[in-house]
Amino acid sequence: MSAAPPAGRGLRRSAAFALTAAAALFTGLLGPASAYADTPPSDSVTSDNVEHIANVPKPEAVNSTNSDLAFTGDYVIGGNYDGFVIYDVSEPEDPRIVSEVLCPGGQGDVSVSGDLLYFAVDYPRAGEECGAPETPVTDPDGFEGVRIFDISDKTSPEYVAAVRTDCGSHTLTLVPGDDEREYVYVSSYAPAEEFPNCQPPHDKIAIIDVPLDDPASAAIVNEPVLFPDGGNHDQDGLLRPTEGCHDITVYPSKDLAAGACMGDGILMDISDPVEPIVTEVVQDTNFAFWHSATFTNDASAVIFTDELGGGGAPTCTEEIGPERGANAIYTLDGEGADSTLEFASYFKIDRHQGDQVCVAHNGSLIPVPGQNFFVQSWYQGGVSVIDFNDPTNPREIGYFDPDDRIDPDIQNGSTWSAYYYNGHVYSSDMRRGLDVLKLTDPRLRPAERVTYDEFNPQTQPVYRPGR
Repeated sequence: MSAAPPAGRGLRRSAAFALTAAAALFTGLLGPASAYADTPPSDSVTSDNVEHIANVPKPEAVNSTNSDLAFTGDYVIGGNYDGFVIYDVSEPEDPRIVSEVLCPGGQGDVSVSGDLLYFAVDYPRAGEECGAPETPVTDPDGFEGVRIFDISDKTSPEYVAAVRTDCGSHTLTLVPGDDEREYVYVSSYAPAEEFPNCQPPHDKIAIIDVPLDDPASAAIVNEPVLFPDGGNHDQDGLLRPTEGCHDITVYPSKDLAAGACMGDGILMDISDPVEPIVTEVVQDTNFAFWHSATFTNDASAVIFTDELGGGGAPTCTEEIGPERGANAIYTLDGEGADSTLEFASYFKIDRHQGDQVCVAHNGSLIPVPGQNFFVQSWYQGGVSVIDFNDPTNPREIGYFDPDDRIDPDIQNGSTWSAYYYNGHVYSSDMRRGLDVLKLTDPRLRPAERVTYDEFNPQTQPVYRPGR
C-alpha cells in the first residue's frame, strides 16, 4: 500500500511519490475531471452469496489508518499506522478487542510466528521505543525497520527488540527456517540522496535472522541485491522505477517466492532462504506499480496486482479500462528454480466506482481444494470474490461494497486487506475497522474444512481438506 498518510502527518517519501505519480498518470489518461461520470456500482451493498456478519470500529487508542492482518489460533492481529490491535474471533459473529498496542511508526504490516509478532515501521521515529516522536527522513539517527513483540499473553504484548533497515520496512514477509531460527524478508523503497538511511541505488531487500531462543538478538544476516542491472525504469516516467521490492510472497513448501517490485514482477528460488536467487523477471506496460503476489495452491499460477495511482486515485472507471489498476494472472511452467511465468489474463472489477479511490490491493486464496478462488480488497471498491479456475477468463462471483451512494446511512469503506481464514473473510478497513464476512456460495463451502493454526498471507501454506 502506498496511500497518503493520515491527516496531520507529514508526507513520507513513498506517499509523496505516489501522489505525484498519480497526478501525472491521471492527467495523461483521463483529462478533465468530468471523466468520473459513472453510476453507482449496484443497488446493494453485498451480493447474494456474501453475508456481512460483524464490524468492530477502530478503538480510540489505535485509531489511525488500518493496514494488514495476520492470524493465529482464535485471534486476528490488525496492523495500524499507530500500532496494532488483537481481536478474539473465536465467535466470528461477535469479535472482541483483546488488547491495543500504541506504537506509532507508519505502515504497520504484521506477521505472526508462535509467540512473536513482527511489525513494519516505515515512517522515521526519533528512537526505537514505542513512544518516540516523529523525526524527518533526513535525520541520520531516525529509526525505521522492524519491531518485534512477544504476544504469548494476548492481553498484554511485550516489546522485545527493533531491527533498523535501510529505507525502513514498507512490508515484511515471514520465512520459516528450522528449529533454531526463522527469517524476515524486509521490502522497502524510494531512496534519495538527501536521505542518509535510504541511499540510492536500493535494488535490494534486507533479511533478518531471528534466533528463536533469543529473539532480542535478531539482526540483518544478508542484503541481497535482486536487480544488479538496475531493474525496470520506464522511459515515459509513468511507471515506478524498480528499487527493491514492494512486497514478497513466499511459498516455502515449493521453495518459491514471487516479488512485486514496482517496475518488475519476479520469481525467486528460496531453497536457501538467506541467499534467494531471482530466476525470472517479467514486465508489463499496463502495470504502473507491481504491488503484491499470490500463488495458487499447486503453484501453477501467480496473481500479481497493480496499485495504479499508489492507492490514492480512482481507477475503477470505464475510462481507465479493465487492464490498468488490475490483477494480472501468470501461469507457471516448470518446477522450482526452473519455473517460468507466462501471461494469461487481466482481472479487474467492473463495478465502476466513479471518483471513489479504487484499485487492486491485498487478498488471499479461498482454500477450496483443487479449485482457484480468490478474495481481494479494492479500497473503496470493497471486497471481491473471484473465480480464476480458467486463468484466461477470471470473473467476479461475489462482493461486499459498503457505499453511501447505495445507502446514505452506511459509512463508506476503504478496505486494505481481505483474507480468508478458518471459514470467514476478515477485511481490514482503513476507516470502518474490522469487518467479518461469511461466504454462502456452495462452490466455496469446501473451504470451511480447511483450518489453520496460524496464517500469514505473505507466507503461503499448502492446504488440503481437514487442514
